Amino acid sequence: MSENRKMKRVADSMTEQSHLLFPRSLNANGRLFGGQLLEWIDETAGIVAKRHAECNVVTVAIDNMHFKEGATESDTIYLKGYLTYVGRSSMEVRIDTYAEKLDGTRRMINRAYFVMVGTDEDQRPIEVPGLIIEGVNQQIEWETAQKRQELRKERQREGF
Repeated sequence: MSENRKMKRVADSMTEQSHLLFPRSLNANGRLFGGQLLEWIDETAGIVAKRHAECNVVTVAIDNMHFKEGATESDTIYLKGYLTYVGRSSMEVRIDTYAEKLDGTRRMINRAYFVMVGTDEDQRPIEVPGLIIEGVNQQIEWETAQKRQELRKERQREGF
């Protein structure tokens, strides 16, 4: 990594998005399609990573996608994404998704970790800014992200 590497804070790229649920996003049981949610999460992760990297990015892995609950047509979907870890060219983005009721109360319905990579004009990985860790919560996120990174490398060595 370069000695003069640009550094950015988690807050610099944090992204929040909201989506109204319409019938086209619901399955036959009136619940949000998992594929629709995956699209929104991937888009949010891409925005977080692009803001941080200041270049185009690609999704290289979905490390974890945990569906905790469903959402229905009366819910508004709220997504919050932020960086947890940055390597040389890769970035781990955590996306928490909530279903928001009409009264404004939220319940978490999904947590996902995406690995994004900054790319140049030829789609080759390039170095992205480093991440400034501020506070205990961000330090814990960084350390657990490093463990997930090691597990991803182990799975890759095993051919997965």
